[in-house]
Amino acid sequence: MPQAFLFASLSTSPDIWHRRLGHPSSRVLSFLASNKKVTCTSRPLNFQCPACSLGKSSRLSLGPTGHKTSAPLEHVFSDVWGLAPILSSDGFCYFVIFVDKHIKFIWFYPLSAKSDVFNVFHQFQVLVERQFSCKIKSVQIDWGDEYHKLNSFFKTVGIHNRIICPHTHKQNGTVERRHRHIVETGLTLLGHCKAPLKF
Repeated sequence: MPQAFLFASLSTSPDIWHRRLGHPSSRVLSFLASNKKVTCTSRPLNFQCPACSLGKSSRLSLGPTGHKTSAPLEHVFSDVWGLAPILSSDGFCYFVIFVDKHIKFIWFYPLSAKSDVFNVFHQFQVLVERQFSCKIKSVQIDWGDEYHKLNSFFKTVGIHNRIICPHTHKQNGTVERRHRHIVETGLTLLGHCKAPLKF
């Protein structure tokens, strides 16, 4: 918005511009400075923001595993989130997501109970196998109770069941990060509209 740059000609430190503009990255600030949208007294890359370091910090993910995919549904991550402290307006208190490693697409299903995962997976399987005209080859999960029933089903249909090691949630970082994004977005919308979160 043009109003944000009303005083762009006023020369000030990169740190002050960083705070005024809502803590953008150094790259964004450098872009604004190089395009004469803001005037900085020094190079934008020469400052550190303690608030960003604390507010944007999170646990690092594991390094590359070397496992690569060449097509959709070769490897799917799944995990259940919940119990939510507040029911949604439709009475859901959990959700399960499925993330395809190759295309990074997320399928989201609200749940009334964790035991619904078995039926929801069948819905997911029918949908994606029809859309992509190929079969799910492997699914990576933790060993939660909600997935025990699926294990025998996977053996029946030939889906490779990859289970993460106990107490190593970092191995399931792909879905854990998606969970965090979904929950934070939902809380932001909830705080904005002051209405029950609807899945």
